Amino acid sequence: MHDVNAVISAIATHIPRGRLTNEELSARPGGWPVEQIYEKTGIRCRPIAEPGECASDLAHSAALRLIESKRLDPESIDAVLFCTQSPDYVLPPSACILQHRLGLPRRILALDYNLGCSGYVAGLALAKGLVESRQARRVLLLTGDTYSKFIHPEDRSVCTLFGDGASATVVSAEQSTDRGVGATVFGTDGRGAPQLIVPAGGARCPRSPETALVVKDSDGNERSSDNLYMNGREVFRFAITTVPTCVEELMAKAGWDRDSTDFLVLHQANKFMVSELTRKLGWPADKVPLYVENLGNTVSSTIPFLLEKMIEEGEVVPGTRLLLVGFGVGYSWAGAAVTW
Repeated sequence: MHDVNAVISAIATHIPRGRLTNEELSARPGGWPVEQIYEKTGIRCRPIAEPGECASDLAHSAALRLIESKRLDPESIDAVLFCTQSPDYVLPPSACILQHRLGLPRRILALDYNLGCSGYVAGLALAKGLVESRQARRVLLLTGDTYSKFIHPEDRSVCTLFGDGASATVVSAEQSTDRGVGATVFGTDGRGAPQLIVPAGGARCPRSPETALVVKDSDGNERSSDNLYMNGREVFRFAITTVPTCVEELMAKAGWDRDSTDFLVLHQANKFMVSELTRKLGWPADKVPLYVENLGNTVSSTIPFLLEKMIEEGEVVPGTRLLLVGFGVGYSWAGAAVTW
């Protein structure tokens, strides 16, 4: 029996129609000047979901675009994995709803997993496991988040950073090939859980009139316990110390070095984060691409957005070697060595 490799065979993305510009942010009470926002983040505008638009709607649109553009037979899908931190309901899983909306077969596995900025890479590893253990020949990996629904409009620490978006990726079985998702590494440090969190809304702390009370922090940011909280300083410290080690471990496991790697594709948190990691790693900037200006941080979808752009621009072609590294909420991190 020939070996089977898990290969990324297609990617498509989707953003909602709404936009939040630096001009709009600057006009809010206590807003920073327009150019200061750009200098801090590298972001000029962010896609924003409509009030009744959910992450599953965005993922549905991304999946339809992929199915139609690649003429993919829905019957060929054996599993759908949906990475989201903004599901439609506490239960049922949004992946089950997407199975029905997309017309996928009833025999498939469909599940949600709650992970943020490391979620795409973790999903590739899950898909690889299903494919290379021959439990599935074709996996539809979906990501989608609508952090805008959790953000207080006067919390500058997060409203300047996050955008809404979704992606769809097909991971397929190929016989005896050098292509595919290769070495993977993972990490988790739950001590960082309080540093990036929506405190209320789950079973631990249900929403109530008390959790909806808005308070102002020492930096002048306003939020309630129903809103997203991020300790930017601690999250930056985590990333700048953890990601370089992750990259080194991934290269060692893959047997690659910097010269034999074409691109290091990092989670696109913001321009400052990517630039600082590039500097600390000592990689040339042209090997560590950036794509946030008109997207912001789309959480689990930043890496597929960047990959799709690189494919369209001819930077990623058959044989291209990529190190993909996601990191964030949890704390969690994941890396994968991919040969296109």
